Formats: sequence, C-alpha cells, structure tokens
Amino acid sequence: MQILIIEPFNGGSHAAWAEGYRQHSSHVVEILGLPGKNWKWRMQGAAVTLARRYRELLESGKRYDLILASDMFDLAAFLGLIRKFSGSGSDSGFGPPVALYFHENQLTYPQSPNEQAQPAGRDRRYGLINFTSALAADVCLFNSAFHRRSFIEALPDFLGRFPDYQELDTVAEIAKKSEVLHLGLDLERLAAFKPADDSLEKTMRPPLILWNHRWEYDKNPADFFAILRELVVSGFDFEVAILGEHYHPQPKLFLENRDFLGPRLLQFGYAESFADYASWLWRADILPVTSYHDFFGASVVEAVYCNCYPLLPRRLAYPEHFSGSENDRFFYLDHSDLYEKIKSLLERIEETRLICPGSLIADYDWSVMASLYDDKMISIAEA
Repeated sequence: MQILIIEPFNGGSHAAWAEGYRQHSSHVVEILGLPGKNWKWRMQGAAVTLARRYRELLESGKRYDLILASDMFDLAAFLGLIRKFSGSGSDSGFGPPVALYFHENQLTYPQSPNEQAQPAGRDRRYGLINFTSALAADVCLFNSAFHRRSFIEALPDFLGRFPDYQELDTVAEIAKKSEVLHLGLDLERLAAFKPADDSLEKTMRPPLILWNHRWEYDKNPADFFAILRELVVSGFDFEVAILGEHYHPQPKLFLENRDFLGPRLLQFGYAESFADYASWLWRADILPVTSYHDFFGASVVEAVYCNCYPLLPRRLAYPEHFSGSENDRFFYLDHSDLYEKIKSLLERIEETRLICPGSLIADYDWSVMASLYDDKMISIAEA
C-alpha cells in the first residue's frame, strides 16, 4: 500500500509518531507535514497549504491508497479543496479513503488559565474543526479508549451550545466509525541506553523522583511540587530530575521550586540529547503523575519502560496501560494517598528498585504496533 500521512503539526510527539510509523511499516509511507508550531493557525489554515502541496504530489505522478491525517487539521476543508484532483486513479473525482488520527481534541482538552478568565470561555471554533473533521473522515482513530469515549461523550453538550441546527444525530454517526489504535512508540531506542548493571550504583545514592512532561498547566505541576515540598518538610532523603519541553520564559512555579529544591535538583530543563533523556529515565526511581490531562501519556509510558515506578491517578488513559488487579499498586486516589504511597516507596526504596514494570507496556513499541497499524490501514482501504 501507498500511504500518505498528513501531519500539519509535525513536531514533538506528533512527528515521532508519524516518523515511527513510516520507518517500521511494511507499507510505503510518506509524510506531508508543516512545522510543529502555531497550532491554532495549523488548525485553521493548514488545509489550504497542504491541499496545494498534495496537488503537487499528484501532478508529479504520486498516487495513494490511503490518507492518514492527524487531528490538528481542518480535514473537511482539505477534502473540499482537493475534490477535483483527488488522485484516486479513476475519473470519479473521489480520492482514497481517509482516516483521522486523534492525538488530542479541543473539546475535552483542559482549559488554560487564560481561557478560564474569558467571559465566553473556550473559543469553540477549534472544537468545531475537530467535529467537522470527524464527520468528513471515513474512519476516526483514537490513541486510547479513554480518548474516544471522552470525545464522543462531550459532543452532545458541545453541539447543544449552538443556537440551532445542532445536528445531534451526527454523534452516533461519528461513534459508529470511531475505533481505538494506541500510540506506537520507539521504546527500543530507549533500551539502547539501559545501563549494563546499575544496581550497585543505585544503592549508593538517594532515590530519584522524576518529572518528564511538558511544563504546562494541564500536567498539573502545582500538585507535583506540593508533594515534593511535603516530603522535604518530613525529612525524606531524595533527589529530583525535572525534564520535559517548556517555552520561554520558564514558568514562575518551576523557578520557585528550583530554588526551593536546591542541591536535591540534579536536572532542570529539557535534556540536551535523546541519550541524556534516556539516561535520566533509566536512572529515575519514582514517577508521580499529577496530570489533569493525558489522552495517552507517552512520557509516562517511556519512563515506565525504563522501570521507573509510576504513581498514577485513575482518571485519564492510564488504566488502559496497567490493567489487572495486580497493578492497582500503581494508582492513587487523591493527594493524601499519593503522598502516603511515595512515602512508602521511599522508605522501602531497595524493594521499589526491584520492581520492573517495563514489561507491562513494552507492546507499545513499534516492533509490535506497526503490524497492528498496517493491518488497520489495509482494512480501511478495502472497506
């Protein structure tokens, strides 16, 4: 099969997903993308630019059996713009089938402080783009069952806010063609940096607590740092590594806690290289996750693959990664429960270090996921 991935926001985790599938697929996969910045403009305007570039590909003789588009995109506008030069290989004017992959959506993404301060709340145009794109797609693919469920459940209320012609019947139409296809990750790349034997080194240093997410409001850093402050006040011996992407200027909350943690803080800021990032993950002991939002949680899966012990809220997508009663130990109920669980792990750090949860999520590696993607793309193309 000839597959074209359209990724309007071709940066960060979106770019890693597209490139990962391209490299590991048994199909011929090409990527048509734009730089991963200015996400609002990508959702509103990328369809025009990418429709033009798609036409150039067709004029050069390219033909595709399937288009796999990412969600940060006005798919309905794109399909309208390419309807006369779809390149289906026939004269019908209809192009190849189109699957829409939802990394995130703008209906259920947590509101930022700026949005909360606006009298009208969130700008609904981006949610509307997600809605019309889902309608236009032949199949909607979500990176987790949690994501699929939350999006579909949010649609009736979202559409009900419009004055008339709310088209509520379309919710069932979207649900019927919506499926789950978990994110593929290049976990084996992390495996290349696993220390040969670091057990002796670990016994000679304090426990290391990890943050490896974006420095954004939706990851709820306030609760994370509150836990660390409680542990410091209680006299626990531990160190901290703060990784993850951030934008300038650095958030005040992070800077304040950098000063508070002082010499406990071994790393503060984005890792200079993938090797540095992987090394910190393999070195870390405990991953307390306080996020308001994770449709999948790629950074969590990466850390757990490196045998970092996770402590997770039951909300969001995490239970999909750690199903079964034997994995209940990885979940907490509230802030107090999280504190007690971290406290217990620190007090029994040698036992904690013997628990290796990486095997629980190893199947998200592209060595496994690529064949699932390939089979799904075939079924969509042949439907």
